[in-house]
Amino acid sequence: MTCPRLGDFIGLWQVDRQIEDRRAGGCGHFSGTATFTPSGAGLDYAETGILALGAAPPLRAERRYVWSASGGRIHVAFADGRPFHDFDPADPAATHFCAPDHYVVRYDFSRWPDWSSEWQVSGPRKDYAMTSRFRPDAAGQPPTSAGSNG
Repeated sequence: MTCPRLGDFIGLWQVDRQIEDRRAGGCGHFSGTATFTPSGAGLDYAETGILALGAAPPLRAERRYVWSASGGRIHVAFADGRPFHDFDPADPAATHFCAPDHYVVRYDFSRWPDWSSEWQVSGPRKDYAMTSRFRPDAAGQPPTSAGSNG
């Protein structure tokens, strides 16, 4: 099983995301890039691209997180430092509660350096699945072997 370390994510990634909104019965798609850049806190994650939701005009979308590592786990925080979730790369699953909503994520590193995350989100007003696929961007050249650093 492939278990990437934090430093293995450094670089530029192509991102393709599918969103299935089961409550509204619609679908969405995001296409863009994600960059992991070393910072004092670990790695800054910056994602930018185009989001298309149903029949609405596509719009520019971005998000930022901070990834760090300790105790054999990877910790993901919001850009303002609030904890989001953490996971063990050997068993890469996590949950996040944001009352009244429940977020469950499962990462898949079995085809490293291609990897994915699958979110299941539920709550009184939410019921959607979101699958993001990441692949190395030739310009960013992240490492091709997991566990080599970080």
